[in-house]
Amino acid sequence: MSIAYLNGEFLNLEQATVPVLDRGFLFGDGVYEVIPVYAGKPFRFSNHINRLHKSLDAILMSFEQTEQAWLKICQELIERNDFDNASIYLQVTRGSYINRHHDIPELDKPTVMAMISPLPPVQKDWQVADIKCYSVITEEDIRWQRCDIKAITLLANCMLKQKALESGADDTILVRNGEANEATSSNLFIVRDGVMITPPLSEQLLAGVTREFILALARKNGIRYEERPIPEHELELADEIWLSSSTKEIRPVVKVNGVIIGDGVAGPVWRRMYVYYQQLKEQLYQGEISGEVKL
Repeated sequence: MSIAYLNGEFLNLEQATVPVLDRGFLFGDGVYEVIPVYAGKPFRFSNHINRLHKSLDAILMSFEQTEQAWLKICQELIERNDFDNASIYLQVTRGSYINRHHDIPELDKPTVMAMISPLPPVQKDWQVADIKCYSVITEEDIRWQRCDIKAITLLANCMLKQKALESGADDTILVRNGEANEATSSNLFIVRDGVMITPPLSEQLLAGVTREFILALARKNGIRYEERPIPEHELELADEIWLSSSTKEIRPVVKVNGVIIGDGVAGPVWRRMYVYYQQLKEQLYQGEISGEVKL
């Protein structure tokens, strides 16, 4: 049984409970963050915490918590659960109040929860690792208008993911106004003629920490990229498609709506990027770099 954190206490996850009047339970009034851990070190921790606080600001929630305080919670979670490779889930809701009403309370009484889940061990032969390639479908984006906020209200994402699973695919790429923006829990990249392309940041998609890291890796290693809209029809014309997130890292997509992408296998640009990503993780394991990985 894993150990979780709830409002200043560390306790067994099954014992971590909140009042039924918590606004996170009643309204989905809260935000969250997912942080990967490699070799017992949170990966790009500052970037994740900065995004968490941007989400809190966006929902008009005042919550004073320093980065060092967050880090102390996460480090103790790692130590208490004895995980080398894991993902940490942080969640902050506006808290519990006597009455249920839609008005945002003047005083925030946040509920803070953190839990940790193991990730698979890093493969020593990562250079030839057999990475699962995804098949995806496309669907109209039925989510709200502020997808740049990492809010806990994910019902639409779950429904869109379920459509993919019921069709035999792995995920759904979401389309709004004819443009493909992201998947249900991942950012989107395509490759055409050797150029990596990803949609520009807007309120229609999340500013992924891994997305930003991939762009930094591309700059460092001379891979050309563009941030521009991706029309839905361009997906089937792509040489490569990837999905990225903190836990997926960079996942190749080889089929969209039944159409084979490229040669139907992970493409050469993805393979280059994958190697760069794993090389940095290996340096992290060897203690040569910190978890912040400044590029």
